[in-house]
Amino acid sequence: MVSKLRFSANINTFNACADRYVLGGYGKRLNTDELISAAQKVDDLTGVELVGKWHVNDDNVEQIRRQVTDAGFDVTCVTPDIWASGKWGWGSFTSNDPKIRREAINEVKKSMEWAKQLNCEVIDLWFGQDGFDYPLQADYPKAWSLLIEGVAECADHVPEVKIVVEYKPKEPRTHCFVATVGKTIFLLEKVNKPNVGAMIDVGHALMGYENAAESAALLQYFSKKLFYMHFNDNWRYWDDDMTVGSVHTIETLELLYWLDHLDYQGWYALDIFPYREDGIKAANESIRWIKGLFGVMQRISRKRIAEVIASGDAMAMSALMREAFLD
Repeated sequence: MVSKLRFSANINTFNACADRYVLGGYGKRLNTDELISAAQKVDDLTGVELVGKWHVNDDNVEQIRRQVTDAGFDVTCVTPDIWASGKWGWGSFTSNDPKIRREAINEVKKSMEWAKQLNCEVIDLWFGQDGFDYPLQADYPKAWSLLIEGVAECADHVPEVKIVVEYKPKEPRTHCFVATVGKTIFLLEKVNKPNVGAMIDVGHALMGYENAAESAALLQYFSKKLFYMHFNDNWRYWDDDMTVGSVHTIETLELLYWLDHLDYQGWYALDIFPYREDGIKAANESIRWIKGLFGVMQRISRKRIAEVIASGDAMAMSALMREAFLD
């Protein structure tokens, strides 16, 4: 087992979550100070993720660094906002407008600079608005060329900061270009920079009918390019961002087994949206589930899990899981 699990959370976990029906969210909106205070109420949480210009900017970066440190946290990831404004609606790195493309690249570079100032090793590159909605709407070779060129340019800007590419099948576009683990691996190989790797968001993998354990194995075993993990759950149809293990319990255990087996050393970060639930309670439960599933592995032993995998015997697997959870 990894020597010490490091838990982080997207700081928006503790804010009022909105959807397209309740635009103001289902609770009280909190400022950054209040969000950091809320995060302190989560057991075993030692890291927080910030969004560029939402929580950190040129004017407050030093203040935020001190504030987060004084609260007992590391900043584990800074996410550049290249998706939450109407100007990105037709793409960021792949926009047909060269001015928008340049603005998006500059946003990413600025987030890398903030990350360095915050002693943060990672920025999250999520191309939510880069994709298409209708047939005959996208020039695919051009779009992918722009993605490759843009990511490579950003990688060279602050080489000591890692870029993690976060894939997702859809939303807000009906089809995102960087949609699957396979496309992500293709992008990483074309960019070919040591500080560019991938993040697996468990819910995004589920949406794409992937097994997150297999996706992690592909990234980690063959290239050591799994730099970061986002944990959550959903019903596969949508990015529900539910608490960890709430639906796909056995699949989550399998994912944790392979992360451990392949010596993943990154953060175990929560990216959950507790729309109607209390964010502090949801984060606590998610961390307890991850720790609890590691405890299950300890109890039944990794050796037995490895033997079942080697046998390929589905009923032996079923018996082992029944014993683990019911006996």
